[in-house]
Amino acid sequence: MGRHAKPTALKVIQGNPGKRKLNKNAPSPDALTQVPEPPEWFGEIAMNIWRQVAPWLVEAKILTGTDLHNLEAFCMAYQRWREAQDDITKNGIIVMGAKQEIKNPACTVSNETLRQMAAYGGALGLDPAARARLKPGGNQKPDNPFTALRGGKAG
Repeated sequence: MGRHAKPTALKVIQGNPGKRKLNKNAPSPDALTQVPEPPEWFGEIAMNIWRQVAPWLVEAKILTGTDLHNLEAFCMAYQRWREAQDDITKNGIIVMGAKQEIKNPACTVSNETLRQMAAYGGALGLDPAARARLKPGGNQKPDNPFTALRGGKAG
């Protein structure tokens, strides 16, 4: 048991502070270069959050074709959370059940979808802690016009 193994591509992006040997045979999907269209079956709220988040993920070179399901799940969880919050605002935390007052079921939906958003959002680098671990685009050194003058050697 213990922690799940971190994919090699994510180790490269985040860095390898333990300097452990990386699996050179691990699959490494390429980042998407164009923002994919949101699924047609999305509701309006999920479409809006997709259009807000997907461009940033593509620009930061984080989103790959194999991550689209995580983005879809994040957007749907966000939509369900917003719908649950709207219900709680409208009906309150306590609602009338069949025989007595009960906790609004939307509170449970809200809590569950917040956990889902945290999980999927963390996998995509959408929260501050995950962003701090990510180094989008890898550790590429910027082009230095003087490198050629030094015989191609850095610094």
